[in-house]
Amino acid sequence: MERATQLVGESPAFLDVMELASRAASLNRPVLVIGERGTGKELVAERLHRLSNRWAAPLVTMNCAALPETLIEAELFGHEAGAFTGAGRARAGRFEEADGGTLFLDELATLSAPAQDRLLRAIEYGEVTRVGANKVLTVDVRIVAATNENLPGLVERGRFRADLLDRLSFEVVTLPPLRARAGDVPLLADFFGRRMAAELGWSRWPGFAEEASAAMAAHGWPGNVRELRNAVERSVYRWDDPERPVARVEVDPFASPWAPGAAAAAEPAREAAPEAATTASEPAADLRGAVAAYERGLLEAALAKHRFNQRRAAAALGLSYDQLRHAMRRHKLAGVEAA
Repeated sequence: MERATQLVGESPAFLDVMELASRAASLNRPVLVIGERGTGKELVAERLHRLSNRWAAPLVTMNCAALPETLIEAELFGHEAGAFTGAGRARAGRFEEADGGTLFLDELATLSAPAQDRLLRAIEYGEVTRVGANKVLTVDVRIVAATNENLPGLVERGRFRADLLDRLSFEVVTLPPLRARAGDVPLLADFFGRRMAAELGWSRWPGFAEEASAAMAAHGWPGNVRELRNAVERSVYRWDDPERPVARVEVDPFASPWAPGAAAAAEPAREAAPEAATTASEPAADLRGAVAAYERGLLEAALAKHRFNQRRAAAALGLSYDQLRHAMRRHKLAGVEAA
């Protein structure tokens, strides 16, 4: 399992978790990795494997949410030919493939009750039976499982086996969200930016301009490191001047005044700006001037309605924060420094 992304960080929250994972890696015990989407659960699973005495054996990954419930058991434990419709030949399961190594079960909470039952037996006794077979196979597999769900809460609601949770939770590594990793955003942004610049063939990495760094610091990053990586790589590849620091951060790739629903989102601003409509309807020297006057009126009305909170005004107009700032700069509105 080779990853293009690496575990990068220097915040105390991040370093504490990495130390815990490193200590747990050397033990032949199950580990649960808990965290929000985009926090790097697969990378931690790989770290647990690479630092263990199983590093030379296979690291096998299975996304439990990617398969229909009827096929999960066959994927985990294998099947014999003719065991079900479409099973034309026998196939080893993930437990057999990971024999001697590590099996990483992602999205663990999506496992069905029957699959949980059989998983518990496989972990407890090291025995698996292919679907449609009677022969019991012995395997030596270490389990690392990941989820973004509250497993104790699922146990209380009867959606997850308590004994399976007890068996898997020898150690629980809970990853902090990016918003809790003070100082790691600029470090990660620089890492991803340098990598993207090298991929694009830039002769050097110019870094980020102050306004771009401020925009990244202000964003909440609900998608965590994955969202930051995508935003940084997108911003670098869209930047046209490799000699100048990247000044725009493209957080939302869907942001556009022409996106479906954008016109409806901008409607409240238009209703609150009769002056803007009047200005746009007055004769202008040319079409370009009329469009510019109308756009400026919409911007001024939206900013005034939202008390010059630029992020709220941008949302009302169906624009990203960076698009609003660019438009304000173009119309020389107060609140944006000169380019």
